[in-house]
Amino acid sequence: MVSHIEQSAVTVLGMGPMGRALAGAFLDAGLTTTVWNRTPGRDQELVARGAVHAETPEAAVAASPLTVICLVNYDAADAVVRHDAVTAALKGRAVVNLTADTPDRARDVAAWAADHGIEYLDGAIMTPTTTIGTPAAVFLYSGPERLYQEHRPVLDTLGGAHTHLGAEIGRAAAYDIALLDIFWTAMAGYAHALAVARAEGITAQELAPFAQGIAAILPPLFGQGMEDIDNGRYPGDLNPITSTVSSMAHIVHTSEGHGIDASLMRAAEGLARRAIGLGHGTDGFMRVIEILNPR
Repeated sequence: MVSHIEQSAVTVLGMGPMGRALAGAFLDAGLTTTVWNRTPGRDQELVARGAVHAETPEAAVAASPLTVICLVNYDAADAVVRHDAVTAALKGRAVVNLTADTPDRARDVAAWAADHGIEYLDGAIMTPTTTIGTPAAVFLYSGPERLYQEHRPVLDTLGGAHTHLGAEIGRAAAYDIALLDIFWTAMAGYAHALAVARAEGITAQELAPFAQGIAAILPPLFGQGMEDIDNGRYPGDLNPITSTVSSMAHIVHTSEGHGIDASLMRAAEGLARRAIGLGHGTDGFMRVIEILNPR
C-alpha cells in the first residue's frame, strides 16, 4: 500500500460544489492538490488556501499520480478525459471517478481506460457536500481491489466511511442508482403528502413532526425479511397487500378530490392490484418486486 507520505499529491477535475468540497478536504489533509475546471474562477478560494491551479486538464492530471473526477455526468467527464492530450497524460496514472451516472457508463469508461493504460476505479458519493471531510461522509467504490488499497490513504482523507464493493466496475454506480431511487421516490412522496395536507388546511410545519415519525418506521423495515426477498418469499401475515391497496385507494381518492395529480400513488396501487390479480393477495407489498423484475 502506498503510504500517505509517499503519495502526497492529488488532482481534482471539476470545481462544482462537490468538487470544491473534495479538493478542500484534500488540502485540509496536507496533500498537494491540483485543481482544474472548464469554467474559470471557481477555484479561487481553493487557490487562496494553497491549491495549485492548472491551466489545462492535461497539466492537471500530469501533476499527480491520482486524479479524482467529479463532474455533472459521464458526458462531461468524457469530454475532458477523452481528449488526446489528456489521455496521453493519464497513461500509467490512476483515476477515481466520483461522477454520478449509470453502471453501463462506468463499464464503458473502464474499458476505455484499460485500452489506454489508465488505472481506473469507479465510485459514488452518497452524502451531501457538507459531510465531506467529516465522519458523516459515505463513499462507495468498485474496481480492482489492489488499486483501491493503493490509493486508500489519500481517499481516506475525505473522511467518513469508504467501502469497496468488489471488482465489477459497475457495482458502485448500481448501488448509487438503487439508493438514489429510494431517496427521490421518498422525496416525491413527501412532496405529494405536503400538497394533500395543504389542500386539507394542514401546514408543512404541522405535518413535519408526524412525517418524521413515519420516516422512523422505515429503517427497521429496510432490514427485515431480506433473506425472504432474496428467496422469493413475501409473507403478508401482518399487512397483506389487499389491505395495502385499500389505503392506497383512499390516498388517490382524496388527492384527486382536491385536483392533485395522484399518478405516483396510482402507479404503486396498480402494481399492488396486479399482484393481487396474479393470486398473491395474502402476500406483503414487496411481492411487487416480482412484477417489476420477474425472475
